[in-house]
Amino acid sequence: MTTKQATPTPEDITVHSKSKLFEVKFSDGAHFNIPFELMRVQSPSAEVQGHGPGQETLQTGKRNVDIVSLEPMGNYAVKPTFSDGHESGLFTWEYLYFLGSQQAELWKDYEARLAAAGVDRDAPMIEKAGSACGSH
Repeated sequence: MTTKQATPTPEDITVHSKSKLFEVKFSDGAHFNIPFELMRVQSPSAEVQGHGPGQETLQTGKRNVDIVSLEPMGNYAVKPTFSDGHESGLFTWEYLYFLGSQQAELWKDYEARLAAAGVDRDAPMIEKAGSACGSH
């Protein structure tokens, strides 16, 4: 029988507005500086991730996004509000750990998706026709 490992919990979270880094120190000693841009383009919200595989919306124009507020959600997550108005993503401790520990791979994947779409990360967002989600 296997037991699921408990996700480490944050011991300290600091939002660095000047450097645009979300610093999080976890109970297992892991320490990550996650760029705001990475958090925004990888937001766990349905607006970004869709409601299933293949429904993701490629995010562009987020290089200079800021976190304007950060709201705790119980003892399991935080909800950032980004300067572009995006505020529907709940960043659980598990998801923050994933973002921090997989940053290099996530950036490579993001850059590959940008290249495949023929855009760069500073391109303005283009809304997909018919992509509106009734829950937003």
